[in-house]
Amino acid sequence: MQARNATGDSFYCWDGDVLVVNILGKPSAKKDAIGEPLANQLRVSVKAPPVNGRATDYMVRFLAPQFGVRESDIEVVYGRENVNKQLRIHAPKTLPEVFERFPPGGARTSR
Repeated sequence: MQARNATGDSFYCWDGDVLVVNILGKPSAKKDAIGEPLANQLRVSVKAPPVNGRATDYMVRFLAPQFGVRESDIEVVYGRENVNKQLRIHAPKTLPEVFERFPPGGARTSR
């Protein structure tokens, strides 16, 4: 299992062909969206309410096509019932644009 700080100062890092992403989730949002990073977390909003981990399950379903993978290729390392999460995405085929704009070690959005 990856350590919680596996990504260092960035919101993501690579572990071989596995993309490790720290997420700051926002359940019950108006729309599903991948937002900007905040420190070492990527903001991800989903419409699903935060009930017994269902928002996280919904988030995995939302993110799978964004990365060109199956839902089963996304592992929730921790935070299934919390807004702070870490995901391991096995062999993503595509990356959302925010990953290009904020490479590891690059500038971060502040509060």
